[in-house]
Amino acid sequence: MTQVVLSVVGSDRPGLTQALAAAVGEAGGNWLESQLCHLGGLFVGSVLVELAPERLEALRAAVRAVDAQGLDVRLVPAREGSDAVAGESLAFSLVGRDGPGIVKEVAGVLSELGANIEGFETWVSDQPHSGLPLFHMEARLRLPPALPAAAVQAALEAISGEIMVDIALKAVG
Repeated sequence: MTQVVLSVVGSDRPGLTQALAAAVGEAGGNWLESQLCHLGGLFVGSVLVELAPERLEALRAAVRAVDAQGLDVRLVPAREGSDAVAGESLAFSLVGRDGPGIVKEVAGVLSELGANIEGFETWVSDQPHSGLPLFHMEARLRLPPALPAAAVQAALEAISGEIMVDIALKAVG
């Protein structure tokens, strides 16, 4: 069996997920994992599909039909094995007044520490009392084996006042 990642972007409308699922099914593929969302008025997502190598062209043909319906679809071979480090896994969350540079600052600190961002989601909501925009970030981090969670906490706390956010880290089983 082989695995491929379908990445999709296009105008959102009812039935897109069903069209993708039908394309995977027509090719004899198995839908393993996915992340699909409505982002900026578009349907955006990624799907990990497993199928027999000889069925890859059938999947390409099936997704071309979905692509013809106004959805940009791309197929990329998944990487065999895992390059993930064996270090600790952390759940990271952040909330604060929205402003430019929050993601850049946080991602910069994590990159300098050698932490890998394995999952990442951000959104903006209104503060309950003032209506001001609040920025939220949730991430799943994988630390290099020699990096303790306390060092990540300290590095993020060092920038939290500058970008005016509250942060929280917790170990994930």
